[in-house]
Amino acid sequence: MSLQAFAEDANTRLAAEHEALMQFLYLSPVGLVQTDIGGEILMINPISAQLLMPLAHDGNLVNLFEALEGVAPELRHLCAAFTRPNGMVCDGLQIHLNYPNYAGGGALRPRRSPQVLSLSLLKLDDTRLMAVLSDVSEQVRRERQLRQNDAWLNALLTSITDYALVGLDREGRVCEWNETIGRVIGHSEALVGSSYAVFYPPDAITDEQVHDRLREADQNGWNLDEGARVRADGSRFWASAMISPIPDRDLEPMDPDAPAYCMVVRDISDKREAIETRRKSAFCDHLTGVANRRAFFEAAELELQRNRRAPRPTALILVDADHFKGINDRHGHPGGDAVLRQLGLVLTATFRQVDVVARIGGEEFAVLLPSSTLAGAAAVAERLRQVVQAQVVAFEGASIGVTVSAGVAASDGVDLDLETLMKRADRALYAAKAGGRNRVESWTPALSGPAGRSAGERQ
Repeated sequence: MSLQAFAEDANTRLAAEHEALMQFLYLSPVGLVQTDIGGEILMINPISAQLLMPLAHDGNLVNLFEALEGVAPELRHLCAAFTRPNGMVCDGLQIHLNYPNYAGGGALRPRRSPQVLSLSLLKLDDTRLMAVLSDVSEQVRRERQLRQNDAWLNALLTSITDYALVGLDREGRVCEWNETIGRVIGHSEALVGSSYAVFYPPDAITDEQVHDRLREADQNGWNLDEGARVRADGSRFWASAMISPIPDRDLEPMDPDAPAYCMVVRDISDKREAIETRRKSAFCDHLTGVANRRAFFEAAELELQRNRRAPRPTALILVDADHFKGINDRHGHPGGDAVLRQLGLVLTATFRQVDVVARIGGEEFAVLLPSSTLAGAAAVAERLRQVVQAQVVAFEGASIGVTVSAGVAASDGVDLDLETLMKRADRALYAAKAGGRNRVESWTPALSGPAGRSAGERQ
């Protein structure tokens, strides 16, 4: 065989292998996207296009980071922080898509049912990335139920070295004192008659949530809650608290002093670091330290489910940094990141511990306020606006000023789904932007016309 014939044969084989590889990529049952190091898309298969097109501005799907900026703002940061020449940047990052997407001109873009995507991002070399996408909505729902079951089993099987056993009446009040309460939590007999909310830090639980946990114990047979608690002397500790209904409690309905629930409070301070590490890896935004989209949507859905069972006001605030693109243009992404970190700190300091503060987009934050009215939420949003306006962010010798706009909506006991509540808050936010920015607007029926726009279009 001549050299020319050999070369032609080799080229034919390479072309055939390339065609076979491309056919495999395009027929793959999962989404595959190859990009350059800046996120520009070099290859995308139909599954990825189907999953990502609803996120693309005006249907223009050219950059993976830009397409996912509104739902996975940490992705660009994770990639920039990955300094190795190759390897896994993130594995199984969950991306929640149950947030309305808006097309240009204020029109509402047709949307799918709520979805959760799993994204794994692999750095191939210094110039290329490969993303793997799949729809894991059903798997996430199953895992949520398994987490609850695992927590219950762990509470039963873990060796209990220090615990408080508390009897509660039907309203969640402590029925009687015993030495375990004194030993673990430090309360005296004067505790009797107080709500078990006394074990929580200030602003960490509402009156409605006290009763929610009792109802959930009735419904499921138990309710488990882990987090910070306070002793009688004000010191804090990390605890696991399980509430269970007392068997046969209805056999003696005339005895008002008989406990209706048993509450077991375990001091698990020695496990706090491991628990917090797992929680942060799954539910915290890597850049700002506040909750991420996954944590926000899970908390919001749970709160609105509780609202449907026992109506109470629930408020939502959407907060957006004004002219953020200009900050990135002048100071680069590191300067923009510094501003976002500062906003995360201010948001955390402004709202109650019971409120859920989350970053849900590039420069967009959401705050869920249980048991808060529209007026109350608007007042705290205005306080946030004033604090942000008064501060500057120091970055590489420069002082970066920033303001925020906020949109507020509330259920006020009305049965609203999360999508409707977020649409209303988003319309109010758009009104704040259209009104000159650096202001707070509350949703009213007058804003129920054309929808607001996505965070990227509100610059």
